[in-house]
Amino acid sequence: MKSMGEKKGTGRKAVAVDAEIKSANLKRLRRIEGQIRGLQKMVEEDRYCADILMQVSSVQEALRGVGLALLRNHLRHCATAAIQKGTPAEAQSMYDELVELFAKYSR
Repeated sequence: MKSMGEKKGTGRKAVAVDAEIKSANLKRLRRIEGQIRGLQKMVEEDRYCADILMQVSSVQEALRGVGLALLRNHLRHCATAAIQKGTPAEAQSMYDELVELFAKYSR
């Protein structure tokens, strides 16, 4: 079993995922997938650059929304469990992970 504070890896799972958040994120990601296909088509058709850029901005905002929902879930479940129920080392690792996430996410 992997520890709560383990660095990036493919075997880690969320402590818990709110069903509503998961469902909403999957819907958003499917919509984003369609937007990306639309962007590809716009580029293939040599559409006006400003129009493409507006669509890129829309996709970025949609991804930001998914990221915020994931961050909210991570704080509510994974981070809380590591900090409250984990060992002192796991809690410290989670604090470090959160600082790194906030630094990357705030760019």
